Amino acid sequence: MKPDETSKAFAQKLDENDELKKFRRLFFLGDENTIYLDGNSLGRLPLKTKQLITETVNDQWGNQLIESWNRNWYNKPVELGDKIAELTGAAPGEIIVCDNTSANLYKLAHAALKLQPKKNRIVSDVFNFPTDLYILQGLINDFGNRHELVLARSTDNITIDLADLQEKIDENTALIVLSLVAFKSSFLYNALGVNRMAHKKGALLLWDLSHATGAVEVELNKTDADLAVGCTYKYLNGGPGSPAYLYVRKDLQEKISNPIQGWFGEHNPFLFDLNYRPANGIKKFLTGTPPILSLLAIEPGIDMLLQAGIQKIAEKSRRQTSYFISLLQSLVPFGFTAGYPQEPESRGSHVSLKHPEGYRITRALINPGKSTPRIIPDFREPDNIRFGITPLYTTYTELWQTIQRLREIVVTREYENFSQDKNAVT
Repeated sequence: MKPDETSKAFAQKLDENDELKKFRRLFFLGDENTIYLDGNSLGRLPLKTKQLITETVNDQWGNQLIESWNRNWYNKPVELGDKIAELTGAAPGEIIVCDNTSANLYKLAHAALKLQPKKNRIVSDVFNFPTDLYILQGLINDFGNRHELVLARSTDNITIDLADLQEKIDENTALIVLSLVAFKSSFLYNALGVNRMAHKKGALLLWDLSHATGAVEVELNKTDADLAVGCTYKYLNGGPGSPAYLYVRKDLQEKISNPIQGWFGEHNPFLFDLNYRPANGIKKFLTGTPPILSLLAIEPGIDMLLQAGIQKIAEKSRRQTSYFISLLQSLVPFGFTAGYPQEPESRGSHVSLKHPEGYRITRALINPGKSTPRIIPDFREPDNIRFGITPLYTTYTELWQTIQRLREIVVTREYENFSQDKNAVT
């Protein structure tokens, strides 16, 4: 990297030329001395969301009362699903917003195993988000311990060994469950290649898109994806615990069933028939009454992403992660090592940096002295500091400042002022 490209002035110039910079002011930013690099865990609050929630509580709930179900609420799971479909390359009627990611993964994994009763292998990898593996372990028990769960390995603790993954997918494989972007290392799968790998053996593949949607290009139809789930509180900026979504390819919708049959997934819920009949299409995967306040809060963030355009967002993500990684090279003498894939096409929108004192360095970033910026990343065991780059509001100058602060913390050993005792949420 040229010397001038490591300067603050160069970072500021990049910000001046950023065509997405207008979106930053549409978020609640709070303290101007706070640099937020944890949008891969919880996105910032869109200003329109504050306005919408107030309006919903005062007018839709307060004044319109139950009439709001017909006027505003009843069709929202489908309407929001269609908007997320635009972001993920799916067709209208293939995505619905409901429940949480774990419940949705249970629904679709159960349905996939039931569809292929003669096969008893489930494949995942060592990088998958733990809740996904917990759900699969529970399903194995529920299905009478007929299935085995095998995990593809990593040889470098950053990427998955694709040859090992391919070897583990055989003709006896019923289901493959993978995160498109790994939550620790940010490893990004080639979805088209892996879907083809699965289909060649007659297996169904269920993607977890939680760390991907809203930051990288997800092309469900183009890559011939079968099933997918994802959350809305990371890059979609839906708010803490906001409802999740699920995707079922159109031709699979009538072949699989929802194992949690609830009244919102019934053909005519307000007929109150005592015998369940599944709704047509994607609506059959609804279960209970949606949490309306949380559901509506998702929409402003999705609308911003659609306005910006996912291709432009993904392009900026690649530029910003590459810029940040180029600056990180100056930290190598201070004990930092890469926890991320080197190739931009194999990387999501967060950068994982390893250090033996990773946790205490994270605490020092979050709890600085009065004269330094407060920088909020997060920590993942055993030594990963994750820096989430969210293109709609992360600036190049913030990334430059983060590098300076990391160097300062290690050189001065400021991290020694903090305990190794972990907070409940890291």
